[in-house]
Amino acid sequence: MDITIHNTFLPHDDPETSLAFYRDVLGFEVRNDVGGGKMRWITVGPKGQPGTSIVLHPPAADPGITDEERRTIAEMMAKGTYAMIILATDDLEGTFERLVAGGAEVVQEPTEQPYGIRDCAFRDPAGNMIRINELR
Repeated sequence: MDITIHNTFLPHDDPETSLAFYRDVLGFEVRNDVGGGKMRWITVGPKGQPGTSIVLHPPAADPGITDEERRTIAEMMAKGTYAMIILATDDLEGTFERLVAGGAEVVQEPTEQPYGIRDCAFRDPAGNMIRINELR
């Protein structure tokens, strides 16, 4: 069996700000952009990896979500506890500096973790946690 990761979803609360972050700061390419206003689904992904994408989506667009659940989602996004993604790079220091220069919210500077990974962490404009591991 050959299974790969094709898409993963991260919520946004401001599509233009999220698009600018993933496209201009992280350097991802835009693969699809559908909908309008805050009801936009924007698919981005790393250049040279057409089979792996992140879909930035309005988190509470599902009609099956209650108003209370929408409030909970908004609260968790504001705290940065709703969604997370782990990326990897062979240039952690350079990537960290690029994100800092792009105004990303730093959660953790590059650090050698006790479990054998060197990484750093940021929050995207919607509050999603982004950890970046250094490839060795």
